[in-house]
Amino acid sequence: MPARFSDERADFNPRSWLTGYRRNSIGYITKMLFFYHGMGIGLLLAGTAVVEQLVPGYEEPSVPRSLITVLVAGPIEETIFFGIPFYVFNSSHAVIVTGALWAALHIFNTPSIELASLAFGNWLFVVPSLFFSLRTWASGKGWFAVTVHSAWNGIFFAAGCGTGEFSCTAIEQDALFNAGSIALSGALIAGTCALYRWRRRKAKSEFNI
Repeated sequence: MPARFSDERADFNPRSWLTGYRRNSIGYITKMLFFYHGMGIGLLLAGTAVVEQLVPGYEEPSVPRSLITVLVAGPIEETIFFGIPFYVFNSSHAVIVTGALWAALHIFNTPSIELASLAFGNWLFVVPSLFFSLRTWASGKGWFAVTVHSAWNGIFFAAGCGTGEFSCTAIEQDALFNAGSIALSGALIAGTCALYRWRRRKAKSEFNI
């Protein structure tokens, strides 16, 4: 039994969090998804409780959302902060820097930049997701990271709308913004794929030297 889960134990170890997974099947990476996102939920709940005790009048912010913005966030954020840096620099250490910036930006998902209204819970939740995305791209499954990101956003969007946690719409009122968001996500995906092919050709040529 211990040998059966040796890969999982090795990948759960923080020492391996800047490397690709020991296996890269979709089933295996899905296990890692639940591991990191489960950790994120735990940090969100525990961290929010602590912040509420330390910051007088703190309340996790609620901002209006649209379905189109939460869905295009997957390809836009994954390519800009993970895929493109990974293929350009060919280094997980570079991605940890851009990924940390991505995580930090989530704390400002608030209508008011005040201590009592910063999105601490949102930030704490995505910190473990940083490592999931990094390792998924490093394992050659960037498309899975993009898909999961959009799907996860969609699930929370539906849950938030259903409970009335925030106001939500299908699309933004600005048609140009909607079209631009879709075009940008498509362009970034295409650019990332081009970088992926370039990186593979470069690695192949270096191997043949």
